[in-house]
Amino acid sequence: QVQLVESGGGLVQAGDSLSLSCAASGRTFSNYVMGWFRQAPGKEREFVAAISRFGGGRNYADSVKDRFTISRDNAKSTVYLQMNSLNPEDTAVYYCAARSRDVTSTLVSAYDDWGQGTQVTVSS
Repeated sequence: QVQLVESGGGLVQAGDSLSLSCAASGRTFSNYVMGWFRQAPGKEREFVAAISRFGGGRNYADSVKDRFTISRDNAKSTVYLQMNSLNPEDTAVYYCAARSRDVTSTLVSAYDDWGQGTQVTVSS
């Protein structure tokens, strides 16, 4: 099991940028595919972005493509989510997740370990 702690959430205005971090501990970080998900009030948790074990493969939800960038630093056991051009529809609790497989996935059920989440609120 890997422990995950997100940070960097906050309240911003539409059009602003925000960077999230997720620090991992407990296992060899490079053994895990990492993902970011989000959950808005009253909605199901949804996929945002994922990155392969060494960063060579990335995929994004259509709603964030060209605005969000996922990256990772295996030496620091940290995955990042750079969010640009934020809009109120991006308001949610953002979670990072770890998957002990070689292939990225967009499915919540495909990830084994989760952080506690960090709130992102975008005002109009």
